[in-house]
Amino acid sequence: MKNTVQRTNDFREITFGRRSVKLYDPEIKISREEMIEILAGATRAPSSVNMQPWRFVVIESQEGKEKLAELARFNKTQILTSSAVIAVFVDMNNAEYMDEIFGKAVELGYMPQDVKDMQLKAVKPYYANLPASDLRDVNFIDAGLVSMQLMLVARSFGYDTNPIGGYEKDQIAEALDLDKDRYQPIMLISIGKAAKEGYPSYRLPVETVTTWK
Repeated sequence: MKNTVQRTNDFREITFGRRSVKLYDPEIKISREEMIEILAGATRAPSSVNMQPWRFVVIESQEGKEKLAELARFNKTQILTSSAVIAVFVDMNNAEYMDEIFGKAVELGYMPQDVKDMQLKAVKPYYANLPASDLRDVNFIDAGLVSMQLMLVARSFGYDTNPIGGYEKDQIAEALDLDKDRYQPIMLISIGKAAKEGYPSYRLPVETVTTWK
C-alpha cells in the first residue's frame, strides 16, 4: 500500500499527540530510506561523553516479526501488525568506537585536536576501569534517551509507536544473532500507522512531581 502518512513539524502535536498504539495498519510499509532517516534523527540524542552505546535491529519481514512475537506473547498484536519493530540494545563494548568518534569530530571540525587528545587521555582509562554495573547504568540511561527520541521522531514522520518491555529479554539477543553478553536489551519499539488510535492517559500534575528550591 502506498504510504499516506503526513509529516509534521508541530512539536506540541508531536509530544501531546503521541500515544502508545497497539494495532497498526498492516498494509502500511516504511521504506528503508525513511527508516534510516528516522533512526538518524533518533541518534541525535545526547549520550555520556558522546559514546552513543545504542544499537538497533529493525525487524521488518513477516517471518522476523512472527519469530519475535513468540518472545513477546503479550504484545503479539502490535508486533505482527506493525510496519516494523525496532529492537534497542546497548553495546557493552561501545568504547571500541571511541577513537572513531573523537577522530571524526576533529576531522569534521567539531573539536580541536588538543581537546581530542585531552578527552581521550581522560576518558579511555575511565571507561577501562569502570565497573560493569556502572557502565551498564550509564549505557541504559543513554539508550532510554535515544528510545524516547526515536518515538518522537517517528511521530514527526507521521508514524505511531509503542514501547514494549514485556518480552523474553534473556533470549532476544541470541534470537537476533547477537552476542548476549555484549548486546543487552533495552526495549522493543513497534512502529507503523495506527489502525486504532491509542488511548489518552492521565499524567500527574507538574506540582506533584516537581519540587522548587
